[in-house]
Amino acid sequence: MVNEKKISSGFIYFFGAFGGILFGYDIGVMTGALPFLQNDWNLQNNPSAIGWITSSLMLGAILGGALAGQLSDRLGRRKMILISAIIFAVGSILAGIAPHNGVLFMIVSRIILGLAVGAASALVPAYMSEMAPARLRGRLSGINQTMIVSGMLLSYTVAYFLKDLPETMAWRLMLSLAAVPALILFIGVLRLPESPRFLIRNNKINEAHKVLSYLRSDKDQIASEIKQIQDTSKKEENHKASWGTLLSGKYRYLVMAGVGVAAFQQFQGANAIFYYIPLIVETATGNAASSALMWPIIQGVILVLGSLLFLLIADKFKRRTLLTVGGTVMGLSFVLPAILNLVIPNASPMMIVAFLSIYVAFYSFTWAPLTWVIVGEIFPLVIRGRASGLASSFNWIGSFLVGLLFPIMTATMAQEAVFAIFGAICLLGVLFIRIRVPETKGRSLEEIERIGQNRQGKERSA
Repeated sequence: MVNEKKISSGFIYFFGAFGGILFGYDIGVMTGALPFLQNDWNLQNNPSAIGWITSSLMLGAILGGALAGQLSDRLGRRKMILISAIIFAVGSILAGIAPHNGVLFMIVSRIILGLAVGAASALVPAYMSEMAPARLRGRLSGINQTMIVSGMLLSYTVAYFLKDLPETMAWRLMLSLAAVPALILFIGVLRLPESPRFLIRNNKINEAHKVLSYLRSDKDQIASEIKQIQDTSKKEENHKASWGTLLSGKYRYLVMAGVGVAAFQQFQGANAIFYYIPLIVETATGNAASSALMWPIIQGVILVLGSLLFLLIADKFKRRTLLTVGGTVMGLSFVLPAILNLVIPNASPMMIVAFLSIYVAFYSFTWAPLTWVIVGEIFPLVIRGRASGLASSFNWIGSFLVGLLFPIMTATMAQEAVFAIFGAICLLGVLFIRIRVPETKGRSLEEIERIGQNRQGKERSA
């Protein structure tokens, strides 16, 4: 244990979730840094280099998420968050001191940073859900999303205030400053206790009881929760799932639904906006991207407000309803600028930016948080670990491909056409939700598992 002194639940929840802020900062920081880096290294006519520098973070995250889940079962959630904070700091500083025109050095630095980003994406929700009482778990995905988008907004704001520095100093400071919240995370997590679930799985019952006493006021509730965790751990040990189990007839329907939602969230193109909004505005208006750094802040504010709205409405609407409405408006927001551009060739070039803001608004309280709510609810216990990891991997793969291909696509075709392609994917996502994804709101995990088995049985007999 950390020490005998009681640690407040507020302190535990704050620093337990703080990794989300770091995750968001590193996802968003390249948005502000890229216009300066592009000019400093003369990359305007090298869309491939721009794509690789931006997307290499996600390449590392694919590996980091997969490794963190397995290592945290051996080393503990807390220790892995501490290791991630160190990697965050090292990757940030390496990116900031990259040699001039050191594209390969920058890509490797971003891959290292991505290891920590991927680890945070897996560790923070797991740690928080294992520390919080059952009545708070429904909102945890929303709170985690709020932390992530707050980190993105922080990176956009830092970029805006550093924009008047010399180019080479501006982008280096933007990237290096991520080491500051990484240090804060490390110091905070040093005082955090280990997850009670991890402690019980390693037969440290007294320590788990002590941790739960920080977070629960009812002694009977603590005893009941420890017994429930012990029972669940035994079930998991008795039902080891292989990768082949995911594709078995019993689980295939639910696995395809959860993984499909996670993949569509990224292939719909949201990160094309978050990574490249200054360059999008530059293409639309002809003004320098470095003068468009207020737009990321606007998008960041919309994301934060949307995540707060989700916390208010999360339990009031069905999951499929919110995803259908959000996906439809998102798709139309991408498709309409291309149509209007054909009908009204002289329309304001900022029209596309206005539609992108509508897209971000609806994404922020539908697909952004709900993807992870569904991933947390839809997989049966026996396969949950592997299936959640598979869904996360497909999500990061989608993020990587969008980050890599967007600048290459916009170099070869009109910007409106690229977004129209993403719009079509949004509408396909809505179709997928209506046909392949069951409603999970208000249903127990056992009910959802039965629905999946019944649907799979009907498909086999059809």
